[in-house]
Amino acid sequence: MSSKGREGGVVYSTGQGRMCPECSKPVAACVCSQTRAPMVRADGVVRVGRETKGRKGKGVTVIMGAPLDARELKSFGKELKAKCGAGGTVKDGVVEIQGDHRETALEECKKRGWKVKLMGG
Repeated sequence: MSSKGREGGVVYSTGQGRMCPECSKPVAACVCSQTRAPMVRADGVVRVGRETKGRKGKGVTVIMGAPLDARELKSFGKELKAKCGAGGTVKDGVVEIQGDHRETALEECKKRGWKVKLMGG
């Protein structure tokens, strides 16, 4: 049994497409993703760094702690990917940009008036 207390569930329907595992509605009509709180660190500092863990040695630039809700964070990620000319994703409140684009990400965050720190070496 899953941690939610229910077993299984529909994740795809040919008539509806992808289904939200939380509310069992189509992803386009999902309301639970809009009500989730933003993933913000308590100290109010945006951290920019580079990670390779779990990526077969390929590095990605990560931006954590941005004071944005899920929709704004996705938009920020899209803008940053275009600025860097690279691919990437937004997962669990963290923006990931393929490659080493720490300086570009740092400058974009500073332009928005956020307190920013480089993490790592």
